[in-house]
Amino acid sequence: MIDPLAEVVALLQPSARFAKTVAGAGRWHVQRSDTGQPFYCVVLEGGCRVTVDEHAPITLESGDFLLVPAMWGMTMSSLEPPPAGTTSIPVARAEGLYRIGSENDPTDLRMLVGHCHFDSPDADLLVALLPRLVHVRGERRLALLVKLLGEESRAQRPAREVVLARLLEVLLIEALRSTAGTAASPGLVRGLADDRLGMAIRAMHAQPARGWTVAELAREAALSRSAFFERFQRTVGVSPMAYLLSWRMALAKHLLRRSEDRVADIAERVGYSSASTFSLAFTRHVGVAPSRYARERPVAEPS
Repeated sequence: MIDPLAEVVALLQPSARFAKTVAGAGRWHVQRSDTGQPFYCVVLEGGCRVTVDEHAPITLESGDFLLVPAMWGMTMSSLEPPPAGTTSIPVARAEGLYRIGSENDPTDLRMLVGHCHFDSPDADLLVALLPRLVHVRGERRLALLVKLLGEESRAQRPAREVVLARLLEVLLIEALRSTAGTAASPGLVRGLADDRLGMAIRAMHAQPARGWTVAELAREAALSRSAFFERFQRTVGVSPMAYLLSWRMALAKHLLRRSEDRVADIAERVGYSSASTFSLAFTRHVGVAPSRYARERPVAEPS
């Protein structure tokens, strides 16, 4: 059976780089801007409040995992926020360890905070298929991973950084594929969690070259055309045809970089009847012609 999320994750080539442990105490508030990098936060003890980009504020509790595939701005504060206008600055205590808030109050928050990395050169296009925010709570497997992360972060055993990085990579993938117990913004995760929409999404991934129409996809989902279109738009965040186009372009970029096929052959594999039609769509979506994109691929890039 085709697994759309596995296909997207495999093309993304995610790695979760351990960044730092943050210990909080008392009342505090921090604000930071970013450059669209993937961000994650694992709460090991206590809780805090966080607002990411344009999303509503979220209360994070012990065992929660937050993933933002592309973050531009964030504010984070203690559960009881400080007076308005207060800004706190994390203080480095040791390598990879920071304290925030009161110096004298007992620690009431411990979390791992850092950036993921997507090794794919097509990451921007693929990230667009994912939810803009994933908040996971109450997942047994994730809770076990968080427990292991907490134990490893406190220990000073050999290869500690390697083990933390590998655990975080598993946690990242587990969070992306979790649906039950996941508060995800519109995107592929929510679409696959919907039994009806999931059938249509799997059909698109199984046959990207097929000349799909909204009516045909609605039949795959056993919904009327209008009901399917509205439900897909609300749940996935884009129209069915926009999602299909994004996936076809992601596949095309991957094939252009990693295969020696002619542009005409790749065009056929991703659903275009002619190389010229494909070239026009690719150039409009990616910003460069497919032939030039293929020529500029890294020489030593692995297959």
